[in-house]
Amino acid sequence: RAAISEAAVREERIGGQRLILEDALVGIGRVAYEGPPLSCLTDPPYGIGADENPVRGSNKHQKKGWDRDRPDAEYFSRILATTRSQIIWGGNYFTDFLPPKMRWLVWDKMQGDFSLADCEFAWTSQDAAARIFRFSRGSANRDGKVHPTQKPVALMEWCLGFIPDSNTILDPFMGSGTTLVACQKLGRYGIGIEIDPDYFEIACRRVDEAARQPDLFIEPAPKPQQEAMDL
Repeated sequence: RAAISEAAVREERIGGQRLILEDALVGIGRVAYEGPPLSCLTDPPYGIGADENPVRGSNKHQKKGWDRDRPDAEYFSRILATTRSQIIWGGNYFTDFLPPKMRWLVWDKMQGDFSLADCEFAWTSQDAAARIFRFSRGSANRDGKVHPTQKPVALMEWCLGFIPDSNTILDPFMGSGTTLVACQKLGRYGIGIEIDPDYFEIACRRVDEAARQPDLFIEPAPKPQQEAMDL
């Protein structure tokens, strides 16, 4: 087992969720040592300079430099070594770190003639058919956008349907906390790690709102029985 480091910078327990303010590499080692088997559902920064995109730049919650640092191979090696199942959004930007697998998840944003991508891709560790989730960008905005690349709660709920047997869901790049909000709404136990103190505060607030008002956000996503997509 990995050695436990000193205490995290900050840790909060809200509802059924655990939020840790810490670098992901350190935090992954900590929770792997302490807890039961984990599955990973996360959306890392891609390191493609999206923070300089004029459309994303119009987001009032954008912080300078938020997408300039792509996690290196060590982060992904640690994730793969310490979790038994993984879903990693933006996996198409990390194919040099991730092994080939059959199942990719696709979020179809149901939008056309827009300057940003029509869809986004998640790499998974599963050898099964690829699946599509169709959910409009407009519907996604009902969650209240507090992070430039924030995923819809409904999308993360859908993703959790592909890892139903895990005792604990780990999100080492928690951002604004959408994975943990989805966990809270579905009665799953989640651990989120975030290095940015401002986004950590936002995640704490959103998880607290979900714990206090279970129906605050959107209706639960359909079970993952979507049509297959050949990739």
